[in-house]
Amino acid sequence: MPTVSFLTAEGEFLPSESAEEFVPYLDRLSEDDYRRFYRDMAVMRRFDTEAANLQRQGQLALWVPSHGQEAAQVGSAYAARPQDHIFPSYREHVVGMIRGLDVVDILRLLRGATMGGWKPEEHGNFHLYTLVLAAQTLHATGYAMGMQFDGQTATGNPDTDEAVIVYFGDGASSQGDANEALVFAASYQTPQVFFLQNNHWAISVPVSRQSRTPLYQRASGFGIPGTQIDGNDVLASFAVTAKSLDDARAGRGPALIEALTYRIGAHTTADDPTKYRDAEDLAYWVARDPIIRFRRYLTDLGVGGDFFTSVDEEAADFASDVRRRALEIRGPGRSVIFDNVYAEPHPLIEEQKAWLDRYEASFEGEEA
Repeated sequence: MPTVSFLTAEGEFLPSESAEEFVPYLDRLSEDDYRRFYRDMAVMRRFDTEAANLQRQGQLALWVPSHGQEAAQVGSAYAARPQDHIFPSYREHVVGMIRGLDVVDILRLLRGATMGGWKPEEHGNFHLYTLVLAAQTLHATGYAMGMQFDGQTATGNPDTDEAVIVYFGDGASSQGDANEALVFAASYQTPQVFFLQNNHWAISVPVSRQSRTPLYQRASGFGIPGTQIDGNDVLASFAVTAKSLDDARAGRGPALIEALTYRIGAHTTADDPTKYRDAEDLAYWVARDPIIRFRRYLTDLGVGGDFFTSVDEEAADFASDVRRRALEIRGPGRSVIFDNVYAEPHPLIEEQKAWLDRYEASFEGEEA
């Protein structure tokens, strides 16, 4: 199947032939939804820049940019229903924001000030970031199997039937965990969507080294339908994900979506992509920026400049507030390392805590 797209690189609405079956899903969207898509992409881009600056200034241990992947994430996130569960990797910042997560919690995690991040049940079933590549695919598949055992899917009620969507990258697709997750998802026909963001680089390894065939074709080897979309087209991301999630909730099994996009920035702030990436390749994808593309589409719809100005102002205010709050983050007390090791008080933990108290007390009175 050719790549599914609705918008050209210039923002013209020109659906590909492969998009025909997904066109009805756009009927679910209004112009207000389109504005919301643009707003979230633009705000996240500004947040991304601010977070990278904070890391460079020593306020974060690490930052994981999402620049260039906003359309894939925003479209798929809005395709999910409130009851669905979302398993991210570590780059889905805007998905978390859409599900109600305070993005400063992501900064707390990457500053080392929290042990996990957040409680999924309090943030739209948005589960924790997973820094171990592809581990979240197994978590998601196991959760989806649990939904089946508990009778939470395929009851015929789209308002309560649940599904799972898991995000992972082209590099993670080569991991054993991802392939094991696909095996079990196919075997048990889990209510699940595997959303593979192919940003073309697994740190410094190009996708061409990882696979001789398009990644979405791997799905057929597991007996799972696979679809490749233009990941810089927010409408394609929404429509294809919406259909796949509907099918999953209805008991028609899992699906895999490969979103073709590009990692404009570094893999993380510990990476220097200029050492391995071609400048011409980067320029090609910069010219296909998902936010600029969608802005052109909205302009053709008649959306005025006042809207874009207001979004720019909102994004700047958002980033400024994030910076202020990030600088106020304080690390947890040392006692947190002893909490929740056991369900009940344990003499070994009490002994270790007492030893640490004595050790720290031994430095009292010493000059810094």
